[in-house]
Amino acid sequence: MDLVRLFERSPAILEVGVGDTVFSQGDRGKAMYVILEGTVEIRIGDKSLETVDAGGFFGEMALIDSDRRSATVVAQTNCRLAVVNEERFLSGVQQTPTFALQVMRILVRRLRQMDRRI
Repeated sequence: MDLVRLFERSPAILEVGVGDTVFSQGDRGKAMYVILEGTVEIRIGDKSLETVDAGGFFGEMALIDSDRRSATVVAQTNCRLAVVNEERFLSGVQQTPTFALQVMRILVRRLRQMDRRI
């Protein structure tokens, strides 16, 4: 599934520059982000967990539970991000069921990666 194509016309676009923090560990979250252009790094403390490029997403846990952000995300390049709030997320799931499956697959992959690190 091409998430860039699915979200490129999103009404909420966030542009961030190299080195900008998109959100910090411990922040309250109300949206996930789809990377339309650029690359971000997901960190916990000073440890890099993952680099995500255009077509990927991050921050999805904020739409699933109401807990605080579990990591910090920093732009590695200039980025254009589609901001996906709960309403847009639910709409995406209803209109494109494979979107929900893709989100679940990424969540599972990230969980398995963390399990291997422990």
